[in-house]
Amino acid sequence: MYIPFEDLPVDSKIWIYQSSRKFSDDEIISIESNLVDFVSDWSAHNVSLEASFLTKYNRFIVLAVNQNVQQATGCSIDKSVAFIQNLEQQFNIDLLDKMNVTFKQGEFVTYKTLIDFKKLAKEKAVSENTIVFNNLVNTIEEFNESWEVPANESWHNRFF
Repeated sequence: MYIPFEDLPVDSKIWIYQSSRKFSDDEIISIESNLVDFVSDWSAHNVSLEASFLTKYNRFIVLAVNQNVQQATGCSIDKSVAFIQNLEQQFNIDLLDKMNVTFKQGEFVTYKTLIDFKKLAKEKAVSENTIVFNNLVNTIEEFNESWEVPANESWHNRFF
């Protein structure tokens, strides 16, 4: 069952998918339409999940489930991964590769391989204060507090 993202409790489970490129405004409209359809029908063991989504910076998709109502199970998580894989094919993007880093450079959001990010850190082109996106956060509360953070406050700090 789809509900607005802001209506979910802060302990709701989330999954963050970062795109290998920025989505166009038309793609965002189509992706969000697909997301509404998906979360409206998303279920676990034939019980509807209270779920939502958020798109950020025309680059991130955040899926969320209120696990106080119904827990997401292996099968329901597999369905969400299959949905994301379909988006990858439909829009010719990569959403599942976790070996990349997304960070802010001024007002721009930049996407680099982990190896390239390490090089940028070594060359001091990015610093401990560079705002990174910590896609390892697990709840809406963590998302609100610890998703966009200086690199020294996330797992990225190992590169400095």
